[in-house]
Amino acid sequence: MNRIAANPRVLRWARERAGLSLADLQRKFPKLEAWEAQTAKPTMNQLEKFAKATGAPFGFLFLQEPPEMVLPFADFRRVENRPQGVSPELMDTIYTMQRRQAWLREERLEAQVEPLEFVGSAKLSDDPVTTGQHMGQVLGLADGWRPKASTRIEAVGKLRSAIEQLGIMAVINGIVGNNTHRKLDVQEFRGFALSDPYAPLIFVNGADSKSAQMFTLAHELAHLWLGDAGVGLSGFEGLEPDGDEVEKFCDRAAAEFLVPAVELQSAWQNLTHGEAGFRELAKLFKVSSVVIGRRAMDLGLVEREDFFDFYRDYTQRQNQKQEAGAGGGDFYKNQNARVGQLFASQVIRAAKEGRIGFKEAYDLTGLNGGTFQEYARKLKITLP
Repeated sequence: MNRIAANPRVLRWARERAGLSLADLQRKFPKLEAWEAQTAKPTMNQLEKFAKATGAPFGFLFLQEPPEMVLPFADFRRVENRPQGVSPELMDTIYTMQRRQAWLREERLEAQVEPLEFVGSAKLSDDPVTTGQHMGQVLGLADGWRPKASTRIEAVGKLRSAIEQLGIMAVINGIVGNNTHRKLDVQEFRGFALSDPYAPLIFVNGADSKSAQMFTLAHELAHLWLGDAGVGLSGFEGLEPDGDEVEKFCDRAAAEFLVPAVELQSAWQNLTHGEAGFRELAKLFKVSSVVIGRRAMDLGLVEREDFFDFYRDYTQRQNQKQEAGAGGGDFYKNQNARVGQLFASQVIRAAKEGRIGFKEAYDLTGLNGGTFQEYARKLKITLP
C-alpha cells in the first residue's frame, strides 16, 4: 500500500483552519498525531478522507508550505475578536455564491435582459441619506412598512422578498448549504455582497440575530447601490463610531432606509428616553437598539456621551449573548432563503426546459433527487 509523505505543517494548517484539535479527529484518524510528527505516513485514501473531514481542497495537502487563503474581494469585517484567517465554511459559501452568480449572469445575458440600473447608481460623494431614501423608493416599500410587520422574522422576510423582486439574489443562511454540521460563525462575518449589473447577490449570515440580519440586508443593498466590484464582508451590530469610508456610507444609507429620520423624530416625542426607549423603538422598527441609539445621536435627540456609554454596555452584553437565528423550521420553506426563490426558480425552469442537466441543477441548488423535485413542486413548477 502506497503511503504519502504529507507535509506536517500543511496537515496542521488544514486541521487548525477547520477549528479542529487532534482529539476531534482522533477517532477517524488514530495516527494523525504520528503523521504530524512524521513518524508515520497516510495512504492516499486516508488523505482524501482527511481533506473531506477538514474541508481542505485535496490538492492543497500536497503543497510544500501551507497556503495563504485570501478572500476574493475586499474585507470590511469589524466584528470584534473575530477568528484570524478565513474558515472553510466561509470560503465554501463564497465559492458557492460566486458560482450561482456566474450561472445566473450568463442566463440573463443570453436572454438579453437589461442591466439593473440601480447597481452602481450611487457614488461615495453622494449624500448617503438620499441613497437610503432612493433604496426604499426602488424597493417599493412605503414609509412605515417596518412597524406593520408583527415580528422581526416577518420584517426580514418581507425585505428579502422585496429585494429579490428587484432581481437581486438575496440569501440568508446560517450553515453551509443544508449541512447542519457546518455552521457559519457570526464572529467571523455577518454578510457580503457580490456586485454585478446582471446578477447582483446579497448573502446574510442566518446565525445572526433577526435585528442584525435586517440591518445587514440593508447595508449590503447599499453596497450594490455603490456598485463596488466584488464588495466585501460586513461585520456589524449597529452604527460603529468609525471605520472605512465605504462602510460608513453604507451604514448611513441603511440607517435612513430602515429608520427614516422623519419617522424616528415623530416617534421620539412620546417616548420614555434612555435605554428603555431605544428598546421600544427597536421593536417598532425591527432593528437593534444600538441602531436606534446611534440614529438618535446623529439627529441630535441624545447626547454623544450618553450614546457611547450605552453603546459600550450594549456591545459588551452582545459579546456574551448571541441571539441565534439559524436552523429549524420547514426544510422546503428554508430553501426560499438558503437558495433564494429567484435563483432556484431559474435553475428549475432551465432543467425543465433541458437547457441544463439535472445533475448541474442539483449542484447549483445543493438539492438532490427527491428534495429537488419536491422543492420544485412547492414552487409550483412541474418537472417531467
